[in-house]
Amino acid sequence: MPEPAAWKYQKITKPMFDTPAPERVLLGRVLTAVGDEIIEDGFVHIKDGHIAATGPRAEAPACGETIDTGGATLMPGMMNSHAHLSWDGIHELSQQSMFDAPEIRAYKAAGNMLKSLRAGITLVRDLGVHDANLFTKQAVAQGIFPGPRLLVSGESIIQTGGHTYWVCREASGADEMRRAVRDQVKGGADLIKIMACHDTLEFTDEELHAVIDEAHRNRLPITAHATYDACIRRVAEFGIDCVEHGGSMSDETIQLLLDKKIPIVTTFSALVIQADPEIARAFGIPEWKIEERQKAVADKSRFDGLVRAAKAGVPIVFGTDAGSPAVEHDRIVPELKFMVEVGVCPDNMDALRAITARAAVLNGLGDSLGTLEAGKCADLIVVDGKPDQDLAALENVRMTFIDGKRLH
Repeated sequence: MPEPAAWKYQKITKPMFDTPAPERVLLGRVLTAVGDEIIEDGFVHIKDGHIAATGPRAEAPACGETIDTGGATLMPGMMNSHAHLSWDGIHELSQQSMFDAPEIRAYKAAGNMLKSLRAGITLVRDLGVHDANLFTKQAVAQGIFPGPRLLVSGESIIQTGGHTYWVCREASGADEMRRAVRDQVKGGADLIKIMACHDTLEFTDEELHAVIDEAHRNRLPITAHATYDACIRRVAEFGIDCVEHGGSMSDETIQLLLDKKIPIVTTFSALVIQADPEIARAFGIPEWKIEERQKAVADKSRFDGLVRAAKAGVPIVFGTDAGSPAVEHDRIVPELKFMVEVGVCPDNMDALRAITARAAVLNGLGDSLGTLEAGKCADLIVVDGKPDQDLAALENVRMTFIDGKRLH
């Protein structure tokens, strides 16, 4: 792996936030996210930060602290695989990006981590606002501030003057692309993100090859903002590891994704939430934009490529693009509901796997997270209600645990 970021050499005498992780037995309805498995009256035994066992209540061990949730649902912690912690979801993006002081970005990230924990999000894949997320990761890792697990990209990399140039790392030519990747690696990035298109394709072939090759040389995955067929096909051919957003796709492109085992992180929230006039107006979304969003949500044919990809077997993973206007970091349900409504997930249980088990696999953590199974890390939440029957139940998260530590 790459040389560790400089902060990893610092000695930590004592974390500022050090939550205990006592042995616990939680009683309730257990949704394991292993297929459609649900233990209607069950338990989860947490010990040493891991899941020691799950099963029916009658087999629950008598040890440690016992918490009877009164029939609430116990399920894996949720993961938002496309978010921007230093964007607040309230103010216009370019203005925040260009004029927020670094200190304000830090406060926004801190607040959004708390909102995420309260919403049951135990892992956030932060895809960049300047390089702020590198410092957010340091703060959580060093116990300076409590937060979810973080996978961060550092600055997103773009061609000079490219899509959202006002918030990304600009580069021109293959050598600058490699330097841009190396700078994110040096800062402690877990993955690399590029903006591969907007209205037009971005990067020359040499640049695209260089940025992908340099990420892989440093043993990091690389993901691409790619929103229509020509772009999706191009980045897949060049060796990208994941597609962000997705869009229209030919059968040939879908087959390419299948052949190369490339997942898509769909992000419908901005469309869905901004299409609600009451919410959109409260956030200052103009009327023409609300009307545009309503037409987009109503026209399900525009999502045909994503639906066909999902039905063909391309893994679909949950992400909200949190931090976008009106998309706050604790808004989870609109995205999940629309994933089912539009058809990229066939039912609620599959949508729940998109935010747990499949998200863990995407993020390289399938062996330790994503399901409630013995031996895995004790990242789980307690939800009032039955989210497999009504996704709106996820708006009532009672407890959030990470490594067996109760953080909400």
